[in-house]
Amino acid sequence: MSPAHPSDTLDQRCIDTLRFLSVDMVQKADSGHPGLPLGAAPMAYVLWQHFLKHNPANPSWPDRDRFVLSAGHGSALLYSLLHVTGYDLSLDDIKQFRQWGSKAPGHPERGHTPGVEVTTGPLGQGLANAVGMAMAEAQLAARYNRPGHAVVDHHTWVIASDGDLMEGVASEAASLAGHLQLRKLNVLYDDNSVTLAAGTDITFTEDRAARFAAYGWHVQTVDDGNDVAAIEQALQRARDETTKPSLVLVHTHIGYGSPEQDSYKAHGSPLGEKDVAATKRKLGWPEQPPFLLPDDALARFRTALDRGKRDEADWQQRFDAYAKAFPDEASELRGSLEARLPPGWDGDIPVFPADAKGMATREAGGKVLSAIAPKLPALTGGSADLDPSTYTAVKGLGDFDPRATPGEDQQGSTGGGWSYAGRNLHFGVREHAMGAICNGMAAHGGIIPYGATFLIFSDYMRPPMRLAALMRLRVVHVFTHDSIALGEDGPTHQPVEQLAGLRSVPELLVIRPADANETAVAWRVALEAKDRPVALALSRQKVPTLDRGRYAPADGLRKGAYVLLDAGDGEPEVVLIGTGAETGLVLSAAEKLQEQGIAARAVSMPCWALFDGQPPEYRDAVLPPGVPARLAVEAGSPQGWHRYVGDGGDVLGVDRFGASAPGGEMLERFGFTVDNVCARARALLGKEAS
Repeated sequence: MSPAHPSDTLDQRCIDTLRFLSVDMVQKADSGHPGLPLGAAPMAYVLWQHFLKHNPANPSWPDRDRFVLSAGHGSALLYSLLHVTGYDLSLDDIKQFRQWGSKAPGHPERGHTPGVEVTTGPLGQGLANAVGMAMAEAQLAARYNRPGHAVVDHHTWVIASDGDLMEGVASEAASLAGHLQLRKLNVLYDDNSVTLAAGTDITFTEDRAARFAAYGWHVQTVDDGNDVAAIEQALQRARDETTKPSLVLVHTHIGYGSPEQDSYKAHGSPLGEKDVAATKRKLGWPEQPPFLLPDDALARFRTALDRGKRDEADWQQRFDAYAKAFPDEASELRGSLEARLPPGWDGDIPVFPADAKGMATREAGGKVLSAIAPKLPALTGGSADLDPSTYTAVKGLGDFDPRATPGEDQQGSTGGGWSYAGRNLHFGVREHAMGAICNGMAAHGGIIPYGATFLIFSDYMRPPMRLAALMRLRVVHVFTHDSIALGEDGPTHQPVEQLAGLRSVPELLVIRPADANETAVAWRVALEAKDRPVALALSRQKVPTLDRGRYAPADGLRKGAYVLLDAGDGEPEVVLIGTGAETGLVLSAAEKLQEQGIAARAVSMPCWALFDGQPPEYRDAVLPPGVPARLAVEAGSPQGWHRYVGDGGDVLGVDRFGASAPGGEMLERFGFTVDNVCARARALLGKEAS
């Protein structure tokens, strides 16, 4: 027996408007997911009509509530909501659902459709993004609000599906959210017991309510997904909760009202013309015309415009009063929200003196980060339980955790107190969630997030890194222990193919600096890159700090590659290209070849993408087309390097897994020695050792 409709007929028309705009959208495109909109429209209507604080006329208003459709396959429902409430998404736009150039793509895309906060599609990512958004709100509120001046005060709302809760990233993020007591995070779970291929009874029978309660969430259940009064009461309790994030399990019927109700067949395919007509008859909706918008339903939805205008004006008045009372704090907050780097933010970055022994670039990165963070209030981050190894904890800036109190075990404290104002984040051993949470913090605004782990574990966070690149978010990923030289931990921890894989991601800047001073420039580039994520690959082992009075300045990193040491007068015979920790090796080999009468050039190439973006004449000046003898040296997969060395060149790389041995021995056994580099270079020239 189907659940009863709401008693308010206008409520019902509004809900059915959302349902059938979505159904007609999918049917016209002959592609999409009609099941979720049919079942979840009532909860979406209650949320958007009675709880969501937003202004359709200004989707980027800073103190709006954030809404994330984690179940991104239900995008037609989101586009319907955006259109009817007055966002810049016209009826013609949604009629072009899933078509080339449409503002209503197959899954929600940030920056493509007004009102879409994050790009969702891969399940679980949106829910984890929302955890990051709630963390950003909590931190900014703790740092900037003052008694009587609550200028950061909003909630994060999510609609999630069975598939979202199945994915591991959601479990990681939900566990951390419960620990952090993110009370302004509210998740509506569309609990319809159906996935794309089957019913959940064959794969997903755990007690989800008990699971989230164990995480530390406030959990409620709404038995009837069409009972708007019950949904409203549950959402009110969720919003009023003061110590925990909230999960509301709403039992719904996928494909509600259709001939395929409660069947996986309603999940991911258009209903077909006959079943669309049957569904409309079942729910008392006119079969024609498609994309029907009743005047009274649209008028109710459009009240969001007046509410949003009032809410934003009220906030602006409060912010103006705050700015008058606390001008420095207001200026700092405004700058962070506008993604501006404050004057002098990089003024304390050290210049590292030449040192043949040098330091690991991870250590140099830590020194640079500690110099920047006090002057860049938006910079916030941490590691996946690896701070002592990644050097990414910043002393004295506090730890983001409201639970710790004086007298409790505070192992891992960076100093400065435990609270939501703390700028050191502790993600625990949760790389996947760390990446997605950083995305959410960046998408929220006001925060420049960074996350850190070993390069090998970038494999655990590839999905959010790809999404960060797709969304062009300002996120910094710090990856240390970047080669076989990490040593004794062995092949499970020694990256080989990771650099090649990351470099293949469009819009992701992968930077592998050669020494301490290149690392300082790399951090500058990373923080200046406002519209793309950056991955820094840093060494565990010490590398020489190059004498920049003798060799080219480290600022050449900004161009991706530069001539570190030239061959003297005339064109070089051979070009040696190094990256990261192997650059010093290349430099030593070039100097030895020069001593042997071979005109060798040493090139530092820390970032392929930056180099590819340079004018052709610059690229040709660094890698002369007339010099086919080129040798690239990198302790990683050779894949991709042939585009720079050409058919006449060679690559000294790593094409098999590593082994457990001291780092220095590893490098020697894999051929990363001055003598071997020289031998490979001479072989390219057809010259034997003298």
